[in-house]
Amino acid sequence: MILSDRDIRGLIALGELVIEPFDDEIIRENGVDLRLGRQFCRFKRTGRVLDPRDPGDPWEFYECGEADEIIVQPLEHVLLHTMEYIKLPPYLAGLVNLRSTWARTGLYIPATVVDAGFEGQLTIEVVGSSFPVKLYAGDRFLHLVLVRLNTPAENPYAGKYKGQRGVRLPKIFPVQGG
Repeated sequence: MILSDRDIRGLIALGELVIEPFDDEIIRENGVDLRLGRQFCRFKRTGRVLDPRDPGDPWEFYECGEADEIIVQPLEHVLLHTMEYIKLPPYLAGLVNLRSTWARTGLYIPATVVDAGFEGQLTIEVVGSSFPVKLYAGDRFLHLVLVRLNTPAENPYAGKYKGQRGVRLPKIFPVQGG
């Protein structure tokens, strides 16, 4: 079952669902709009093969920084994060979509599921359009649809990304940059 705005507000009031910082403006009819944070990591063009069993230095593949605005170049891959820190109970999962305004510019994000029990800021990959697109920290960018599970997860999310803040690189790298 997809949660409505009433369901979402009720869970926040009970402390079952945490969204910080919270602004009532981000609650939508059937989900929550999440805003862009300031940190980013650009994928570097390199001839080096990323071997997950011997990944090497993450900075050979990424260039990271912070900014109030970022231009996503055509067909460029960029990791961004949400301003909001969320905490889902073990009976809720999330489906992340690009807000339609941004999808209509040609930007794309891969299908993303937020596991039941996850908490942290979301790191999201954005793939550029056929022309440069400027994004601003603080703008509503993603739409999170919350889905109630039939029964709570027996093993809620407890992986390496739990509690993350800022952009987190893939867990295959021994040293994290965010």
